[in-house]
Amino acid sequence: MARSSRLESGFQDRLIDKLEKLFPGCMVFKMDQIQGIPDLLVLYKDKWASLECKRSASAKRQPNQEYYVGKMNEMSFSRFVSPENKEEVLYELQQVFAEKEDDDL
Repeated sequence: MARSSRLESGFQDRLIDKLEKLFPGCMVFKMDQIQGIPDLLVLYKDKWASLECKRSASAKRQPNQEYYVGKMNEMSFSRFVSPENKEEVLYELQQVFAEKEDDDL
């Protein structure tokens, strides 16, 4: 049974489904073992991204989340994602994951 759409976990489940459709063959890992580390790690071809899921744009951020999202964004791509900015974040992620393919042309 799908988890409630009002909960962060329900949003996360739907986001994973969307990522798997947008990026066929990607691997999505839940990374919730260490406080502050973003919720999801997305591996696609030779690129990676991390996403911290929030049930809303105004949801509380836990200690160290800003640090880890910022640090991982310097390394590759990392964002806070909520229903309010999901489409924008997915668009940016598509651009990042397509960069290598464009370079090969």
